[in-house]
Amino acid sequence: MDIAEVAKLSGLPASTLRFYEEKGLILSYGRNGLRRIFSANVIERLALISMGGRAGFSLDEIGEMFTPEGPVINKALLSAKAEELDRKIKELSSLRDGLRHAAVCNAPNHFECPKFLRLLRVAGKNRFRKPNKLQGKQI
Repeated sequence: MDIAEVAKLSGLPASTLRFYEEKGLILSYGRNGLRRIFSANVIERLALISMGGRAGFSLDEIGEMFTPEGPVINKALLSAKAEELDRKIKELSSLRDGLRHAAVCNAPNHFECPKFLRLLRVAGKNRFRKPNKLQGKQI
C-alpha cells in the first residue's frame, strides 16, 4: 500500500505517517515514485500505536514495544499504566458526580453547599499533586 492508501485507511495524515517512520514506529519498504510503500500489517501497527497513545503511553514507550519479531509487551509497564488509569477514572468519576450535584443543588450559593466544598478541596489537592514519572511523556 502506498502512503495515500495507508493515510485513508488509518485516518492519519501522511505527515503523521512520515513522523512515525522517522521515529521507527512504522517502516516503509520502498517507494512508488515519491510515495512510500508499506506492507498491509502497518494498519495493525498503527492501531496499536493509537491504542497505546489513548492509554497514555509516550511514543518512545510504544516504540520500545516493537521489535523485528513483533510487539513485546512490558507487563510491568502495562500494570503501572492500568493503575494510573484507575486513579484517573476515580478522579474523573468524582468530578462528574460533583458537577452533577452542583447542577441540581438547591443551596442559595454553591459555597454554602458542603458537597460542592468537598469537591473544591479535592480539586485543590489534585492541582498541586506531584506528577508521577509516567506523566509528561504522552502523545
